[in-house]
Amino acid sequence: MSPRPPLPPFDAASAALKVRAAEDAWNTRDPERVSLAYTVDSVWRNRSDFLSGRTAIVQFLTQKWHREQGYRLIKELWAHDGNRIAVRFAYEWHNDQGSWFRSYGNENWEFDEHGFMRRRIASINDLPIHERDRKFHWPQGRRPDDHPGLSALGL
Repeated sequence: MSPRPPLPPFDAASAALKVRAAEDAWNTRDPERVSLAYTVDSVWRNRSDFLSGRTAIVQFLTQKWHREQGYRLIKELWAHDGNRIAVRFAYEWHNDQGSWFRSYGNENWEFDEHGFMRRRIASINDLPIHERDRKFHWPQGRRPDDHPGLSALGL
C-alpha cells in the first residue's frame, strides 16, 4: 500500500495534520473510508470494546453511527512523540429518541512506518445535554476552518 502521510516521526505540525485528517474522516461517518487509515490488523480499545482488524472497525463504526445520529466531532492534539500521538476530543450526537449528548474523551494512537494507525486506545464519557447547549452547529461533514476548536470553545 502507498504511505499515508504525514509519516512518523511526528513533529508538532505533522501531528496536528494527522489529527485534523482523522477528524475530517470521522466527520464523514463513512466506516469504509475511516477504516483505511488503520493497518489491516489494527488493534482498538474503544470504551469497553476490544477490536482487531479493518473488518471489525467497519462493523463497529457502522453500528456507532447508526446509534449516534447527527454526529459532529472535534479533535485536538494533546501530545506527540516519535510514532505516537495523544488526542483529546469531544463530539455531539443524539439518539433515536432525540436526546442530545456530548461525548468527551482521549485517544492514544500508535502508527506504523507507513503512517497507518496500528493501535487506538480510546476512553470516552457521555454527558447528556439540552439541544440548546450544543456547540457544534456546522452542516454535516467536515468542520469549517473558521469554526472554533475545543480550547476556543472552553471544552
